[in-house]
Amino acid sequence: MARLSSLTTLFLVTICYLSVTTSAFAPRDYHDALQKSILFFEGQRSGPLPSSQRLNWRGDSGLSDGSSYHVDLVGGYYDAGDNVKFGLPMAFTTTMLAWSVIEFGSSMHDQLSAAKDAVRWGADYLLKAAATPGTLYVQVGEPNLDHQCWERPEDMDTPRNVYKVSTQNPGSDVAAETAAALAAASIVFKDSDPSYSSKLLHTAIQVFDFADKYRGSYSDSLNSVVCPFYCSYSGYQDELLWGAAWIHKASGDSSYLSYIQSNGHILGAEDDDFSFSWDDKKAGTKVLLAKDFLQDRVEQFQVYKAHADNFICSFIPGANDYQAQYTPGGLLFKQSDSNLQYVTTTSFLLVAYAKYLGKNGDITTCGSTVITAKKLISVAREQVDYILGDNPATMSYMVGFGNKYPQHIHHRASSLPSVHAHPSRIGCNDGFQYLNSGSPNPNVLVGAILGGPDSGDKFTDDRNNYRQSEPATYINAPFVGAAAFFSAYNERY
Repeated sequence: MARLSSLTTLFLVTICYLSVTTSAFAPRDYHDALQKSILFFEGQRSGPLPSSQRLNWRGDSGLSDGSSYHVDLVGGYYDAGDNVKFGLPMAFTTTMLAWSVIEFGSSMHDQLSAAKDAVRWGADYLLKAAATPGTLYVQVGEPNLDHQCWERPEDMDTPRNVYKVSTQNPGSDVAAETAAALAAASIVFKDSDPSYSSKLLHTAIQVFDFADKYRGSYSDSLNSVVCPFYCSYSGYQDELLWGAAWIHKASGDSSYLSYIQSNGHILGAEDDDFSFSWDDKKAGTKVLLAKDFLQDRVEQFQVYKAHADNFICSFIPGANDYQAQYTPGGLLFKQSDSNLQYVTTTSFLLVAYAKYLGKNGDITTCGSTVITAKKLISVAREQVDYILGDNPATMSYMVGFGNKYPQHIHHRASSLPSVHAHPSRIGCNDGFQYLNSGSPNPNVLVGAILGGPDSGDKFTDDRNNYRQSEPATYINAPFVGAAAFFSAYNERY
């Protein structure tokens, strides 16, 4: 075998290094992905659509939601490809949209207004849901019956039952997440709309008090209505700590600092968790509170920095605490059902934590391994790039981004003819011909990030394959922040 010269070896090493560290996308591509990821939320809107609606194949829907219960629950978002409004994932979606704006709004430029509109659409609905003291409305729609139909939201005639938690039937998880969403949204609008911001924060405090005083899981109170769809598998303790953290952040009220210190140990402050989702908030809370230590040197929160490090280290190959699983193509893999939700939340936390570390030149230590902010950014970018098409299938898992993306997504409004193209009603059972059709969806749900490929990087573009082909608001929401970060990233960390 011929020996390579040292110059040739250096050249090959350099090429290999560049292939690993150079992104497949330019800042303008990330900005395009940012714009599309926000636009997606317009396709999920319920209620009367504004004149500014850009996805104009959608129409008004759910205009009488809550009326039979003498409450106004018009508005909000459909969670995924169906026509139900689930409170827990909607609140988490709103929290993550707000956090995206709080951390990376300065990088959104011409998309900042649209991002704030997306936050407001969710927050407006949550204000309605929390309007009755001692009660929180947490769902509109009967999921089992809804899932037996394939119809447009504009046509739906399935029962629009309303479900709530109360002092007698508590739901600390969904209530504390709602409080977190309202508090985070209040920060977003603090300067641009102070009266609205004040209302959001005031309501957040009321809802949190309700969640904390009347403790219990909404899964126990509502059972088959919310399970198995959005069961609170992690319990409600993580949401109480998460909600308190956001109200502390929004209000500056020291009593919430005291609450976190006094209750943290029984609410999961000392528990390490290696996923972040609509259900489990522990990792997000650690990163959020670590910011106060890293940027403001609030010594009481140093412990959260240690636990945030543990979370971060679990994703870094070669680190002492590394335990994440990746597909052969490099995608973080947690589960076969809607895996990309974990990819987008993790990517968000990685870039947010990198931002906090970079502020004062701090580092993460993973045992004997030192991890810099740049390394976290590199890991996050690999995940974002994979979603956008830098993967073995060269498939973008964001609808409408790039030249190759799924055409048969599991989404009722997207897969059925629009109300403008087909004004007459399409009934519950009549819609199944479109579910089972081999034709591409007639309405492109631009920006929708789907569940994504399996552990072997394989993806089946089939409308019935909901585990892989269904989008969801809580997949997109954290991606908004990550895309904004990379649209302005200039190797400054």
